[in-house]
Amino acid sequence: MQQSHSEFRNILCIRADNMGDVIMSGPAMRALKASFHARITLLTSKMGSLAAPHLAEIDDLITADAPWVKTGHLPTPGECFVLLENIKSRKFDLVVIFTVYSQSALPAAMLSYMAGIPRRLAYCRENPYYLLTDWVPDKEPYTEIVHQVERDLSLVESIGAKVLDDRLHVTYSQTARKSALHRAALKGVDIRKPWILLHPGVSDKKREYPVPYWIEAARLLHRELGMQLVITGAGKEASLAEAIQKGLSFPVYSLAGVLTMDEFIGFISESALVISVNTSTAHIAAALRRPLIVLYARTNPQHTPWKGHAEVLPFSIEEGQLSRNEVIRWVDKTLYSVNVPYPEAERILAAARKLLRIQTACHGQAVE
Repeated sequence: MQQSHSEFRNILCIRADNMGDVIMSGPAMRALKASFHARITLLTSKMGSLAAPHLAEIDDLITADAPWVKTGHLPTPGECFVLLENIKSRKFDLVVIFTVYSQSALPAAMLSYMAGIPRRLAYCRENPYYLLTDWVPDKEPYTEIVHQVERDLSLVESIGAKVLDDRLHVTYSQTARKSALHRAALKGVDIRKPWILLHPGVSDKKREYPVPYWIEAARLLHRELGMQLVITGAGKEASLAEAIQKGLSFPVYSLAGVLTMDEFIGFISESALVISVNTSTAHIAAALRRPLIVLYARTNPQHTPWKGHAEVLPFSIEEGQLSRNEVIRWVDKTLYSVNVPYPEAERILAAARKLLRIQTACHGQAVE
């Protein structure tokens, strides 16, 4: 049911997962804001909230870990009631619940229903009856699979929200960019020369690219390209960076745990090439139009880089780490039945050469 723009002035968007998920929902939130001239509030997890200050579409933020999403914190019933009262007090006109195809929107729909939000939009595989006023039957993954950005945009388009620019965008301050470069220089990076950013850390173990493979790739990249290598990550990933450093006989610089989020985005913006596992770093690099190689664990085909200069090198996850979710298991059996080994260092080098050549050509310089 299409509504006039005036009816949706105060919109709650629920994207209860991690930073990468929030970034991929950015174009859809932009469509809502532009189409309805609305104020956008995002409800997301503590991890997801780190991305919110860098998305211009978001006006306000509610941070809460939900019990129906895997996070680092299990909220108590009391915390859930506090969240409910917080949502109720803001008198939203509309809630839009963003999900991947393997998630149910119904817990968030129930929360929104109890908070008295009059219009509630989401994908749902089963009939939600009164929990959703605007129900889009979920055809994924059995009929089709589209990119997460397309999925979210199609959802909001069902109520008339469209946007001309559907690319990912993230913001950062020039102060943070300069601070990041200063911190890198203190660690030994020659910021006058190009570097390759390596990001090995990931929140989900099944998406890891093993340390010995990182070491071999770093060795080959250094030998063949002669470029500086800089490892990034959260503070808890400093030991991972150190393990890679110890396996190499030449200097590799680590900024793990050193940069703020604003500085991290600014540092990515200056990197000649980003090599990352499939995590939020890949989506940030895509948003900044940086050359990008993603070592992509085959967990969800929706989450490849969106409209960036990227090479995706997939690999299978181990049998013991397969999800118990029956929707995901169907995708595993249907799309991922053939085992794909970890990408070898030579493939990473070939992808790096290709992307750096394209980048050089785009800047009007001679190409070897």
